[in-house]
Amino acid sequence: MKIFVTGGAGFIGSHFIKLLVKAHPNGKVINFDLLTYAGGRDNLKEVSSLKNYRFIKGDVRNAQQVKKAMAGCDSVVHFAAETHVDRSIKNANNFIETNILGTHVLLEAARKEKIKRFVHVSTDEVYGSRRKGFFKEEDSLSPSSPYSASKASADLLVKSYFTTYGLPVIITRSSNNFGPNQYPEKVIPLFITRLLKGKKVPLYADGSNIRDWIYVEDNCRAIDLALRKGTIGEIYNIAAENYLTNAFLTKAILRAMKKPISMIQHVQDRPGHDFRYAINCAKIRKLGFSPKISFVEGLGRTISWYGENQSWWKKRNSR
Repeated sequence: MKIFVTGGAGFIGSHFIKLLVKAHPNGKVINFDLLTYAGGRDNLKEVSSLKNYRFIKGDVRNAQQVKKAMAGCDSVVHFAAETHVDRSIKNANNFIETNILGTHVLLEAARKEKIKRFVHVSTDEVYGSRRKGFFKEEDSLSPSSPYSASKASADLLVKSYFTTYGLPVIITRSSNNFGPNQYPEKVIPLFITRLLKGKKVPLYADGSNIRDWIYVEDNCRAIDLALRKGTIGEIYNIAAENYLTNAFLTKAILRAMKKPISMIQHVQDRPGHDFRYAINCAKIRKLGFSPKISFVEGLGRTISWYGENQSWWKKRNSR
């Protein structure tokens, strides 16, 4: 296949492209990315010279750029998005434009190009919070932040193009990803880099909020599986079932880095902070997916990477 990947210079997208070009050397990958603050071509330096990889700088909101770059491709995997909740609370404009309008531009181009598979990469945050139980793919969406609302809107657009036009779409919704190359505004790299600089880590409220954590390479394998074997029109939840409170997560990072508990600084909770995300992953498991990297192993790999690549994150305005 010739695969058109949006946002491939970002965190998850770059790991996905590295998986693709190595696992499927006979295929071709087009990386279409605007290179915003959270993306960088240095995330893909080990594959940049490969013959089956090509980078095109472009904006998913620009229909002409998208049409030209997508021409001749068989499949689309759409990662490009504004993703940070705190940024969306401060200013939602970019989230609306990129996550909703940009997705619409891609859907229109894919429809006209007669794309064979369109995988839209979404998030478990679209379901909202629940105290008990697990969300299934057919459950109603109840997003809490401007970020998750923009992703939920994009999900609905994608589904509508399947229902109305027959566009062969698949949606994946993953839990919290972590691993190397993640921009240091997200909690795990933020805490690691602050501790490496000798700074305290800011923990919202009492840290009782619960998230599942999946190592980024595992999520990428699941997305690739959905791309190649998923049923058209379906949604696939992806998680590793590592359900941890934020307080436990913080202490795990401190222990792994041999830092005292006094390095925690409790800060005021953010507005609309969802208490617990939890998704049922039976459908992707039935397709053949199971995570390979445990949370402990993944955290160790991540801490080591940030320790060994300080020049990477220091130039990215880490707090």
